[in-house]
Amino acid sequence: MKYVIGIDLGTSAVKILLINQNGEVCHEVSKSYPLIQEKSGYSEQNPEEWVEKTAQGLAELVQQFQGNVDDIEGISFSGQMHGLVLLDEEHQVLRNTILWNDTRTTEQCRQINEIVGTDRLLEITKNPALEGFTLPKLLWVKQYEPEVFEKAHVFMLPKDYLRYRMTGEIHSEYSDAAGTLLLNVSKKTWSTEICELVGIKSELCPPLVESHQLVGTITSDFANWTGLSESVKVFAGGADNACGAIGSGILSEGRTLCSIGTSGVVLSYEERNDQDFQGKVHYFNHGEENAFYTMGVTLAAGYSLSWFKDTFAEKEEFEQLLQGIDQVPAGANGLLFTPYLVGERTPHADSVIRGSFIGMDASHKRRDFVRAVLEGITFSLNESIEIFRENGKTIDTIVSIGGGAKNEAWLQIQADIFNANIVKLSSEQGPGMGAAMLAAFGCGWFSSLLECANKFIEPVKTYQPVKENVAQYQKLFGIYKQVYEQTKVLNEQLQEFRK
Repeated sequence: MKYVIGIDLGTSAVKILLINQNGEVCHEVSKSYPLIQEKSGYSEQNPEEWVEKTAQGLAELVQQFQGNVDDIEGISFSGQMHGLVLLDEEHQVLRNTILWNDTRTTEQCRQINEIVGTDRLLEITKNPALEGFTLPKLLWVKQYEPEVFEKAHVFMLPKDYLRYRMTGEIHSEYSDAAGTLLLNVSKKTWSTEICELVGIKSELCPPLVESHQLVGTITSDFANWTGLSESVKVFAGGADNACGAIGSGILSEGRTLCSIGTSGVVLSYEERNDQDFQGKVHYFNHGEENAFYTMGVTLAAGYSLSWFKDTFAEKEEFEQLLQGIDQVPAGANGLLFTPYLVGERTPHADSVIRGSFIGMDASHKRRDFVRAVLEGITFSLNESIEIFRENGKTIDTIVSIGGGAKNEAWLQIQADIFNANIVKLSSEQGPGMGAAMLAAFGCGWFSSLLECANKFIEPVKTYQPVKENVAQYQKLFGIYKQVYEQTKVLNEQLQEFRK
């Protein structure tokens, strides 16, 4: 039996899966690492943590493995998007990585819109200038840390840096590059036009390859560190959302995914490169060659639930926190939550807006608040689905993965709010599974990613919308959408008081 490894480099942890040729998860290891948040809106990580924790996890996985290590044939990656890793001429890291959920770059987004023009930016990159993307981070470093920028030789994205440390080879691939605001998404080339306009040397951009492309083998040092064979093939991998799509079988027109991790995304497969959503949702290259996907993002999806647990039930497990929410009626007894804890992305590109509970009274219990948090996260994701439907997409079945797929009551809430069938898979390891599938395809186990998906991915249950709940949630969704506009000015006024 042959095996591949999928490495999912997330925001809070790296998850490593060992998958056999039948698509079975044989071993799973997770290693966490901290965020560095020096100021409100700042979010960074030390990239050395990714390397050390991944190496530790791989070594643990190899120790647990009962077979011949030479049968581990390939490795590929899924990674958190947008993060800026800057290397000097000797390929040493120049500063901590500025992460996707860092919101310090509002000023740089305005500069990009003024210099490039919003219409031209959308024409080239298919996406608006938002704080999370990589180009605004580059311009922030250029403006506020000029001595660091002067030394920069190449920028990398998080999983690409990890892969470089494993192989010694520097590359990026299209699905991650699409989230930089420097890629011509349709033409699949770095945009020299944008580089020249904003004053960034195009040589800072790494070489581009396909997600399934072989980029090398691991170095002898990394092999000695982990116990892996030096002959193991390393493939480029993809952005976390692209890999989540692959690992959930979103590989044909009309297939849609809801993935709830720290952030939450709703994405839908696209074959055409000329769709125009006017920047209301993201439009990225898929991990499958010559394919694309549209995507809406909720910045604080699973993070909203984690925040609630850590703040009000720190010593409890999530299962205990969620007990009894199925006994709370749809609408949480008139309690509404907006998950804007770190700003919002879709449909409101707003780094200043913050979350709120609306409608609290003395009768509410903790489980009402928990249900309201779940509903608020789902309402936010439904705003993306609404945009897809308004643009003519049919969405009647959605595959749900991540934290939102771990609780039956939440799966039913998704079915009712989205008014669609929700499919739960036997494996909820979307991004890590997608990375492993890229390695399996790259190793030649299958003739296509779709063939691999048919072998590796198994639906186990479908949740259907309940008519009465759908009607209730449609009314509540109308109220939910009003909260943003009615709290926007209040949050702008409160901003000066935030530390």
